Amino acid sequence: MRRTAVAVAVLALLPLASACGGTPKEEYCAAVKDHQAELTDLVGSGGDDALIKALPIFEELQDKALSDIADEWQQVVSRIKALQGALEDAGVDPASYDRDKPPAGLDDDQRAAIDAAARELGSGPTLAALQAVDQEARDVCQTPLTLSAPS
Repeated sequence: MRRTAVAVAVLALLPLASACGGTPKEEYCAAVKDHQAELTDLVGSGGDDALIKALPIFEELQDKALSDIADEWQQVVSRIKALQGALEDAGVDPASYDRDKPPAGLDDDQRAAIDAAARELGSGPTLAALQAVDQEARDVCQTPLTLSAPS
């Protein structure tokens, strides 16, 4: 009898718990807004490793993304992870890697893996996915992923 009362009480509270968390759209948009300034700083730094530094933010946004943009977030996150993995496997610092002057000890296979991952990250499908996730943030959340630079 007591278990039944506890179960009924928990079930009665479920709508309140989900209402406090907000809708998926509200949660996604809140995350976009919460990370907008940090993404602006990372992307605006122009560092070669900006996207890799932004990966934890992108992963969070991917986790909260609405279903209509999930595939695009998967494309973006998986391509950044692939480049990060290739660089890590080669023992190369993303911030200082220079393709034209690779570090000593980088073998041809490692260089080829880094090049392939970089090509995929800069490919048409990935760039289109990046544009799509930014457009989604603008359309759905009325917030771009990054702030515009002052003119």
